[in-house]
Amino acid sequence: MKIGELAEAAGTQIETIRYYEREGLLPEPGRSGGNYRIYDESHAQRLSFIRHCRALDMNLDEIRVLLRFKDAPAENCAEVNALLDEHIGHVGTRMRELRSLEKELRALRDLCRVAQDAAHCGILNELSNAARSAAPREASHVGQVHGTPAKHRSRATKQGARQQR
Repeated sequence: MKIGELAEAAGTQIETIRYYEREGLLPEPGRSGGNYRIYDESHAQRLSFIRHCRALDMNLDEIRVLLRFKDAPAENCAEVNALLDEHIGHVGTRMRELRSLEKELRALRDLCRVAQDAAHCGILNELSNAARSAAPREASHVGQVHGTPAKHRSRATKQGARQQR
């Protein structure tokens, strides 16, 4: 099958398939006489495995380890267990970060319960004040698989979080 057919069958964008090839997660496909990539069922199965791992929030390095063991079925899988245990720890950390983010957003939302003009909006004003006065926040869950906790909280959202306790 051609790359478009594989993409459609797997529900994956063509660029993602090419990216996985460049990253060494998918083996390079054969080529047709016209130099088109030709994929077979093993590519579709491997792509499905990768997509399922990504849906479980695994990063590419974790998936590489799993694929290495999948490609060597006689190997002892203790490292697979350790990898999954570590990933579970990442998920727990992420859940705590998301709960903290939810509290921060709720505290921010509590700043404004009455609809008014945007110039007097407590939420917009707090976001603007926090943006001017705080150091850049560390990345959290946005755009990452395993985010790092956000250490910089605005004064109002800290107060709101304390009030919720």
